[in-house]
Amino acid sequence: MFRKLGFLVVALGLVLPASAAGKPGSISGYVRNASGIPQMGAVVEVLGSAARTLKFFTDEHGFYSAAGLIPGLYSVKVSAPSFLPALRERVGLHPGSSVIVNVTLSTLFEAIQLTPRRGVGDEDDWKWTLRAASNRPILRMLDDGSPVVASQAEKDDHDLKGSLSFVAGSPSEGYGGSSDMSTGFSVEHSIFSSGTLSLHGNVGYGSSSPTAVLRTSYSHKLANGSEPEVAFTIRRLASPGVNLRNATLQALALTTSDEFSFGNILELKFGSELQTIQFMGRVNAFRPFGAADLHLSPNTVLEYQYASALPNSRLEKGFDSAPADLTESEPRVSIADFAPSLQKAHHQEVSLSRRLGKNNLQVAVYSDRVANPALTGVGDMAANSEILPDLYSGTFTYQGRDLQTRGLRVVLQRKLAADLTATLDYAYGGVLDLARTDVELQDARQWLDVERRHAVAAKLSGTVPHAQTHWIASYRWVNGQALTPVDMFNSSAGQADAYLNLFVRQPIPLGFLPWRMEAVIDIRNLMAQGYVPVVGQDGRTVYLVQSARAVRGGVAFTF
Repeated sequence: MFRKLGFLVVALGLVLPASAAGKPGSISGYVRNASGIPQMGAVVEVLGSAARTLKFFTDEHGFYSAAGLIPGLYSVKVSAPSFLPALRERVGLHPGSSVIVNVTLSTLFEAIQLTPRRGVGDEDDWKWTLRAASNRPILRMLDDGSPVVASQAEKDDHDLKGSLSFVAGSPSEGYGGSSDMSTGFSVEHSIFSSGTLSLHGNVGYGSSSPTAVLRTSYSHKLANGSEPEVAFTIRRLASPGVNLRNATLQALALTTSDEFSFGNILELKFGSELQTIQFMGRVNAFRPFGAADLHLSPNTVLEYQYASALPNSRLEKGFDSAPADLTESEPRVSIADFAPSLQKAHHQEVSLSRRLGKNNLQVAVYSDRVANPALTGVGDMAANSEILPDLYSGTFTYQGRDLQTRGLRVVLQRKLAADLTATLDYAYGGVLDLARTDVELQDARQWLDVERRHAVAAKLSGTVPHAQTHWIASYRWVNGQALTPVDMFNSSAGQADAYLNLFVRQPIPLGFLPWRMEAVIDIRNLMAQGYVPVVGQDGRTVYLVQSARAVRGGVAFTF
């Protein structure tokens, strides 16, 4: 009987994938100009892997539809009189799926402007930015519930893209800050129309000892919809303290990741990072991560995620203004009795996200375990056995007690207008805090306790019409003293740094030059809130902080 049951299972395993693989799908969308006006009679050519081109024409609403397509990769080319042709490559079509690819046509004059204008039609397919652990939009859909291929609709048609930025910080006297100067660069090149080779770097030179971060990666989109990626990162920070021997920090990291989609129901993303750190000795670290998204309906997603490193909270800004120092980057290293320790974290989370008209709602519960947490301190201190000073930012790192907590999060996001989004985030969970005041720094660790705290964050983001100024303003309130953030692994749309923060990115016209220029300013914890005083070894007061005040600004060129 068991043998017959086994044959039946094998037969079903062979028959079901074969039947699913043959189910046709469709590609459809709208064609508009830069002002959002539908273009009737535009020619849409759909080229598949079988080298057969299908031709369609848009209707009076600018709509086109290509049905009965076999699963695979397609290219969509759109042309119309008085417009430049537009091409969308590597559109992945899964069995039985319906993919929407919207295309905006530009004239020659519009193509050489600083930034493309935003039309009224763009309000119909704005992002649902409740995000997964990898900081990617987990849903993007139209009002009728149809999914949109965001990466294809927004990707430039250039094979080679690059950027160059110059950023400097201003020290906050008595409150720390990032006073270093740095140069960032990035280059991306498409290979064989389905692969991307990237090189990113950040070099800091504000002090006598420069810092450097270099990351190269390669990703390849396969016909089955998966997109494996491998990345190699080199980080080097010169000796952060003159009294520390062999304290040059060098870190090498090899990261691999992949993602799969099973129809329109299940998405899997997983990977790992292998680090080797040279700092007063050698230590290795293995950091796995993963996420599983179950689409219960076109507007509802149930997600499980696991992370072993803090998320990058700067991706939503479209610009990385972080310094290449020890304050905001992995690996997070601290010392105790001149012995280095690496911060190790384990984060698990289950969330339910749902779109309700112009509102997006997420409810999540999480569990965190952080060993050897690296706390941030501010103040003038010489190197000793308990702190790791950072010459580049004027801060230091102090090793806290292990943190283990469970909590919850509720995020509500609403699209107020085409260029204005409001987000409200509530979180409840454990933080590290000092159990008493007037504590000496060398004894502070034994007085650290886990306390339960409430945190509420309000955030507004948008773009100023005509000027195209992109801005983000946020304030995160905590109902008590805290040295670590409430819900420190929050990677949703409600994520915000502690207290008052402001980010502005302003395009600067350069005439008809083939690149763009932007001015950037990033202000964090403007009012220097949440500073907890402790007594240093020399009797002077220093501070342990959840977020150090920092002001950074610069210019960026994109070509």
